[in-house]
Amino acid sequence: MSIQLTNRIALITGGANGIGRETALTFARAGAAVAVWDMAEAAGQAVVAEIEQGGGVAAFWRVNVASQAEVEAAVVSVAERFGRIDILINNAGILRDAQLIKVKDGQVTGKLSEADFDAVIAVNLKGVFNCTQAVAPLMIKQGYGRILNASSVVGLYGNFGQTNYVAAKAAVIGMTKVWARELGKRGVTVNAVAPGFIATDMTKSMPEKILTEMVAHVPVGRIGQPSDIANAYLFLAADEASYINGHVLSVDGGMVVGT
Repeated sequence: MSIQLTNRIALITGGANGIGRETALTFARAGAAVAVWDMAEAAGQAVVAEIEQGGGVAAFWRVNVASQAEVEAAVVSVAERFGRIDILINNAGILRDAQLIKVKDGQVTGKLSEADFDAVIAVNLKGVFNCTQAVAPLMIKQGYGRILNASSVVGLYGNFGQTNYVAAKAAVIGMTKVWARELGKRGVTVNAVAPGFIATDMTKSMPEKILTEMVAHVPVGRIGQPSDIANAYLFLAADEASYINGHVLSVDGGMVVGT
């Protein structure tokens, strides 16, 4: 099966780097016009240039998804530029890892700060809400839409030192299921993808020993690549996936936490 997105307009948040970048390139190769949203303007413009060099159509917007006003204005701009929005990939996300509290010799020596908790929730959770609420009316009006939300395996199983990230990714799963019920009858499907350990800048900065331990928990014996997630998004965004709604697709090589 060769998946084609010809004449589709895809909006990808966090599209400048990592999984978002690979998704933008993958969708463009499948024939979609791509709106790349990110805060990293130079990297975002580079993605657009690469798509255009390959004969595709793309444009960049610098958008902070945590800002409802910025999101709403950018959605209007994308709709004016391309005429419609068929696919929304809520991919933007950040990390601010820390233990809830750190204790040494019976004394609290550190904790997850309120600022770091709020920052992750603002981008990883509120950002998904902002973008979906702004795009959904366009999809409802046209009677067609695919909304795909980035969750994580840690949103399903938890993870040490990631209270804020796990809270956001678990909540994204809950919102996905609600929106699948609310929007499905309008011709709009809503699904989530839960990546495992993926080779992005986030994981490349980890110590080699930690990465080796991570791979040891993955039955397929390797860390995931951004293309593994981009291809999952591609399938769920296609007409061939029209009867999949409210699903959480784990793309993690069969990883089972705790084994």
